[in-house]
Amino acid sequence: MAVAEAVGALVVTATVVFGVRGVPGDEGEWRFLAFLAAFSAVDGVLSCTRLRWLGGEKRRFENAVPLANPDSVLPAPRESLRRSFDVGFGVFLMSLGLVFSLIWVPIMALWAVLFLPERLVKGAYGFHWERRHGILLWRGCVPEQPLGKGQYLYSSARQPDTA
Repeated sequence: MAVAEAVGALVVTATVVFGVRGVPGDEGEWRFLAFLAAFSAVDGVLSCTRLRWLGGEKRRFENAVPLANPDSVLPAPRESLRRSFDVGFGVFLMSLGLVFSLIWVPIMALWAVLFLPERLVKGAYGFHWERRHGILLWRGCVPEQPLGKGQYLYSSARQPDTA
C-alpha cells in the first residue's frame, strides 16, 4: 500500500508543481533522480539479506513467531485494504514535495519516486518468501500477543472456514 500512497502523492504533487512552474528541462536533474531511484532499488535488494546492518528482512522473517489466533487479525478483505492505507504517509510525501519543489527546484515534485523501488523490492521479496514457506507474515500489534508488538508473526496461508 505504500506504493499506492507514494504514487498518489506523486500524481498530486507533480500536477500542481508542473502546472505552476513547468516541467523541469535540465537533463542532469533527471539523471540524478534516476540514480537515486536505482540506489533505492539496490538498498531494497540489500535489505532483504540476513545482515542486520543492511536491514535484515530475511532474518526477521525467519525469526517470526507463530500467531496464536489468526482470526483476531483477519479482517474482511475490503477492511484489510482500507486499514493498510496510511493517509499520513501520503500527506507527508505530498507536503514535502510541494514545499521543496515550489521553493527550490521543480524536480523535487518527484521525490516520492525514491520510495517506490525499495518498497516494491521488499514487497516482492516478502511475497516470494511467504509463497516459498507456505505461511502468511503479520507485522504489528496483536492484542492477544503483546510481546509480538513490532515483531513479525506468522500464520497458516490457509484461510479459516467462515461457515
